[in-house]
Amino acid sequence: MTDTEAKLIDAVATDASPHYEPYGWHHWPDFPWPSYQFRRALGETQEGGGTVSESFLAASRMIPGDYDSWHREWMVVADNNFRRGEAEEARGHIQTAMNCYLRAADMYRSAEFWLEPTDPRRMPTFEKAELSTRRFLAHTVPQGEFVEVPYEDDGKPMYGYFIRAPFDTGRQPVLISFGGLDSYKDELWFMTGRGALQRGISVLLMDGPGQGATLRRHGLANRYDYEVPVGRCIDWLATRDDVDTSRIAVSGSSLGGYYAARAGAMEPRLAAAISHGGVLSLYERYKDRAEDHGLASHMKWVFGADSMKGVAEKTKNFDMRGVFENMKCPYLILHGGHDVLGVEAARQGYQYAKAAGVNVTLMLVDAEMTGAEHCQHDNPTLGQELMIDWLADVFGIDQVDLSRSRAIAPAA
Repeated sequence: MTDTEAKLIDAVATDASPHYEPYGWHHWPDFPWPSYQFRRALGETQEGGGTVSESFLAASRMIPGDYDSWHREWMVVADNNFRRGEAEEARGHIQTAMNCYLRAADMYRSAEFWLEPTDPRRMPTFEKAELSTRRFLAHTVPQGEFVEVPYEDDGKPMYGYFIRAPFDTGRQPVLISFGGLDSYKDELWFMTGRGALQRGISVLLMDGPGQGATLRRHGLANRYDYEVPVGRCIDWLATRDDVDTSRIAVSGSSLGGYYAARAGAMEPRLAAAISHGGVLSLYERYKDRAEDHGLASHMKWVFGADSMKGVAEKTKNFDMRGVFENMKCPYLILHGGHDVLGVEAARQGYQYAKAAGVNVTLMLVDAEMTGAEHCQHDNPTLGQELMIDWLADVFGIDQVDLSRSRAIAPAA
């Protein structure tokens, strides 16, 4: 790999104390992978996925590098928020209850992160994240929906949340949003969902194959031809009378950047595509990853492989060369300029897509803006502003006019 920035996460720490880097707060420099995940959780507090104080409280009680303590301490603050949400809901304090449930959802997501796929704590923790999200969505206006999108003929659906934008605007454009290797529908509120709703765009936050509930309940690994699950989502949206089917977009974060690019090239019904993390050839990024990689266990689970060599072999089909040539819709690549997982893949994807005639925009976020981390984990609000303003412009949404229209309710 020629990317000199690609190994930032594996760099030997020269300062072992907690400190700030161009990609954000570095809490345990001697343990870069947990530090990266803490940065992610900390960033999402500003979108309602926790509080700064509770996050630092949990971290202060963790043993650095000890994943059991990671799970235990996130569960403490998550359970506290969920119980408080129930108590406040019973008192009729609905907004406080919603806030608590939203915080609990992302805290449970963090708690689950480092558990092995076969760990008996994993599914119960995941289901608590789902339950928290569903309790939150029960009180949004319009009310969010837990949905099962038909996927396989044997009755195994994909799972997601459909949330209509809170404006009286008739049939609305929709963003179908996917996570990546480890992000799933219950995190997407903090990464894309809230920003879309604020700008008059409904959202379908999805767990595709290899993700979230679809992976955990059905064991469905990911696939290179992601236009298939995206197409199933479009089929489902087309059955609704509140969707403008001429304005459906797809976004994918991290590994999902490939999913979105592939779908944008191969699914002609899409009006726009967003790679929240750029990619050209996945194999070039995965071919040298060893069994001791920080996310090896999760990668094998997602790809349905027994070894990292098996993962690398499967990624050979995850390649946009010869595929970008089919893309007709506008396409955005948003990437952190100091992404600890690498930057060069975004530049390569942009250059190839542009040469293939794609109407492509590349946004690299620099350290002075913050949001320079992978998927803007250090500042997800900025990431949403950049992505969704671009999409609103593509969809022809007049945000000034929208702000004057009769809103049903604020987008939380």
